[in-house]
Amino acid sequence: MPTPSKGPRLGGGPAHERLMLANLATSLFEHRRITTTETRAKRLRPLAERLITFAKRGDLHARRRVLTVVRDKSVVHELFTEIAPMMAERNGGYTRITKIGPRKGDNAPMVVIELVQEPVSPKQATVREAEKATKRAASTKAEPTKAEPAAAEEPTAEEVVEETTDEETVTEEAVADEAPADEAPADDEADKA
Repeated sequence: MPTPSKGPRLGGGPAHERLMLANLATSLFEHRRITTTETRAKRLRPLAERLITFAKRGDLHARRRVLTVVRDKSVVHELFTEIAPMMAERNGGYTRITKIGPRKGDNAPMVVIELVQEPVSPKQATVREAEKATKRAASTKAEPTKAEPAAAEEPTAEEVVEETTDEETVTEEAVADEAPADEAPADDEADKA
């Protein structure tokens, strides 16, 4: 069970707070963006994101769970048919809170809370997957078993023999290339004389 927030509730009591948040969520899904105080927006965000997650499931039980909060059937229909498919690729973070400055009357900090309507860019998703794969690979290399470090640190005898054979072949080819180059100018001088 989540711990209750400290400090005074929004509105007068718990029932009033629930109704206020339900009305804010209804307005958010209906208009896609609303202007409210910072405190209300921060309290609305988890509720709205949970309702969008239910809408992404799309089954009857999820629809009924959403209907317990959002009482307007047309808004619920819009949530399930328009907003949820738009958020299908997104794994959370369905809302954005932007500060717009204090309210004129009482200097309360005001914000705009809106649904994130931009599609998730495939590049960001690919980068995230690559970072996860890199972390997984690094964690498997960081924790090798006891038998693997001994084998990984010391090369086997066959590898050493192959490396030395390759080096000898390279040096022999280099010597063979240099020898004809030195002999060729000597032959030219002998021809001229």
